Amino acid sequence: MVWVFGYGSIIWKPDFPFSRSLSCYAKGYKRVWWQGSTDHRGVPGAPGRTVTLEERPGSIVWGRAFEIEAEDWEGGVREDLAVREKQYDTLRKLDLHARGSSGSEEIVAVRGALTWIATPRSENYLGPLPMEELASQIATSRGPSGPNSEYLLMLAEALRKHGLEDGELDVLERKVREHLRRNKD
Repeated sequence: MVWVFGYGSIIWKPDFPFSRSLSCYAKGYKRVWWQGSTDHRGVPGAPGRTVTLEERPGSIVWGRAFEIEAEDWEGGVREDLAVREKQYDTLRKLDLHARGSSGSEEIVAVRGALTWIATPRSENYLGPLPMEELASQIATSRGPSGPNSEYLLMLAEALRKHGLEDGELDVLERKVREHLRRNKD
């Protein structure tokens, strides 16, 4: 079996077979909107923004881990995910943690889950932007998979559905919704 850790669209769109999933987090990472998307949520010359992970000691990033049976992994899931995540340049193995049954204890839930990360070496890596500029770019970008705002809104909704927290995402969601309302009027 293979475990895959989703911290972005894989949370709300796991378009591969899996035998089980669980909410968990990776230590030492933060979800950031620094990756450009020119193939899904933007186009060349007008990229959208998707999430990647930045190493940040003391931080955690919540997401979902998906267990994939070996025959499914070898039977096409590996290749499908390689295409889906092609704009990310690093495949990393992470140990994932979860809250124990008491809610306060921490357990190692999965060892060596695979995840894709975009680094500054990635062709579409965009880096940080001030929150207002980021919200504006996400509100106005669109690509073959639809509006960039849809990516953000689906991610925020999926995190809420699974009881996961990301305060910065909540703020960004509010700002993107404000931009969308202003542009609608």
